[in-house]
Amino acid sequence: MFSREESAQLRKEFWTSFGKSFPRKWLLYNTKIKGFSFKFVADRKKAMVCLDLEHPDEIANKLLYDQLLALKNLLETDYLPEVIFDDSYELENGKLIRRIYVPHNQKFSIYNKNSWRDCYEFFVDKMPQFELFFYQFEDFIKQAI
Repeated sequence: MFSREESAQLRKEFWTSFGKSFPRKWLLYNTKIKGFSFKFVADRKKAMVCLDLEHPDEIANKLLYDQLLALKNLLETDYLPEVIFDDSYELENGKLIRRIYVPHNQKFSIYNKNSWRDCYEFFVDKMPQFELFFYQFEDFIKQAI
């Protein structure tokens, strides 16, 4: 087991190494839609690329999610066939959000450096597809709110 400091250092090293290995400007929080952001997730058991819907207004949050559900078939067919829609995804802190995500299906732990490279390649393969989908349908998505 790792101490808190060792754990923090490994996480920092993981993300720093990812940024240096694959320097690129990612969309992430720059969607210009409140509470609508793309995220990379990597922890001790899993990795994924996500689109999180956390708009403070629950009605707007639901409208955005419903708008994306209307595009689900296109997202699965043309961009990310393995995408998962979850309208009540529970974060580690217990908060429920709406999350659309693609899980990394290989064995991964942020504490195992041997699994990092596969995860990085997964990130750079899947996130651009997510971003491309967003750019293609950005105007339609924004119509929800």
